[in-house]
Amino acid sequence: IAMAATRNVMRAVRVFEFGGPEVLKLQSNVSIPDPKENQVLIRVHACGVNPVETYIRSGNYARKPALPYTPGSDVAGVIAGVGEHVTAFKKGDRVFSIGTISGGYAEYAVAAADRVFPLLDKLDFRQGAALGIPYFTAYRALFQKGRAKAGESVLVHGASGGVGIATCQIARACGLKVLGTAGTEEGMDVVLRNGAHQAFNHREANYTDKIKEYTGMEGVNIIIEMLSNINLATDLELLSCAGRVMVVGSRGPIEINPRDTMSKESSIIGVSLFLATEEEMHECAAAVLDGIEAGWLKPVVGSEYALERAAQAHEDIIHSNGARGKMVLLP
Repeated sequence: IAMAATRNVMRAVRVFEFGGPEVLKLQSNVSIPDPKENQVLIRVHACGVNPVETYIRSGNYARKPALPYTPGSDVAGVIAGVGEHVTAFKKGDRVFSIGTISGGYAEYAVAAADRVFPLLDKLDFRQGAALGIPYFTAYRALFQKGRAKAGESVLVHGASGGVGIATCQIARACGLKVLGTAGTEEGMDVVLRNGAHQAFNHREANYTDKIKEYTGMEGVNIIIEMLSNINLATDLELLSCAGRVMVVGSRGPIEINPRDTMSKESSIIGVSLFLATEEEMHECAAAVLDGIEAGWLKPVVGSEYALERAAQAHEDIIHSNGARGKMVLLP
C-alpha cells in the first residue's frame, strides 16, 4: 500500500511567496497532476530556465501566478499519459513543450496538447528543453515582429545565451548578416560557432565604436536586445535608416532621446511570446521543426542543475559573468 501511495507523488519546486531565489522550495510530496481534456502528462527529463521566470518569482512582473505555484515552461521528456480528445500524442512519445499548466521545475508536468511538439531523435532531452521559449522568441523577434529579410544585418545583443544563440542560428540560416555580442572570450567563441559572422565583447569600453566601424555608414538593420535598460540608447545610434530594435528583455527603466528615432525613422518594438496568436505559434513551431530536420538548428546547453539547485540557477542566470548556452534543470 505504501508503494502505491508513493507513486502518486513527485518532487517539484514550489513558490509560496514572491521574493528572491530563496523562495524556491523543493518538496518531495507534491501530487502528480492528472491530464484533463486536451492535455498531456509529461515525465520531465529536462526543463529550461529562463530570465522571465526570475522576474515572475520576484513578484515584479506584469503576470503574477496564483500562489503557491511551480515555475517552468520549457520541458522535454516522455508522454506519461494523455487526457481525453488527445490524438496527436501517445504514451512513450518524446516531446518538448513551449508552456506547462502545472509548472516544469518538477518530475512530471501537465501541458496543453497544443503547446507540445514532437522531439526528433536528433536532439537529446537537454537540447529539447532549450527549444521552446528561446527559439520561438528568436523567430518571433526576427520575422513576425522584426520583418527581417535575407541580406539585412542583425546585431544580437547578448548572443551567447539561450535566445541569443537561437537568434544567431535562425538569422544565419535565413541569409542575414549576423553580428553578436558576448561578455567573455568563451562566449564570443560560442557566438561565432553558432552563426555569427562577427563577435564583439560588450565588456570592452569602446565596443560600440568597433561595431560602427564594422557596419560603416550603413548601420545595423535590426537589433535583438536582451538588456534594453542598459543598451537601448546606444542601440538607437547603431541602427540604419528604418532600422528597428526588438526589445526581448529589460530589467528596468532607461532614458532615451526620441530624436534618435526621428533622425533615422527607426522603431523600438516590444516582443512577447505570450501574446502570439495560435497561428503565429504554429508558424514558430514549423520553422523550428524544419530547422532541426535540416540540421542547422542545434541548441547549445550551458549550465545544468539538479532540481534542488533551482535557487542557484536563478541566481546564476541573472548574475553570471556571461552565458554559454541554455541553462537547464534536470529533475
